[in-house]
Amino acid sequence: MLWLKAFHVVAMVTWFAGLFYLPRLFVYHADATDSVGIERFRIMERRLLTITNIGAAATLAFGIAMLAANPAYLALGWLRLKLILVAALIAYHFYCGKLVADFAHNRNRRSSKWYRAFNEIPSLLLVGIVILAVVKPF
Repeated sequence: MLWLKAFHVVAMVTWFAGLFYLPRLFVYHADATDSVGIERFRIMERRLLTITNIGAAATLAFGIAMLAANPAYLALGWLRLKLILVAALIAYHFYCGKLVADFAHNRNRRSSKWYRAFNEIPSLLLVGIVILAVVKPF
């Protein structure tokens, strides 16, 4: 079980690294005006999303493996709330994928200021998820 937990945390770090940096790329991409810069951001966003997808898939796989090894954890309130926050994180991740596609097809309608605020969401989710997993308050 400890090996699963260790790999779950490593994969989670990869996932969050991508979710922290991808919206930062959106900030810069929204402000870009030259075609070379715009194309560079498209490539960076697509590649980063791929790595982020791998981190997300591995995080979920190791998390599911831990639950399969000990399904009694699903009765714990802190884990249920953590899973709700993880579901919100997954929704955020999918929305980032939509934004990558929007930028790739010149459909961005948001300002860099909006992306700066959007970039804070995974930080809030991370704090909640980690506190629940470590402190187990209920």
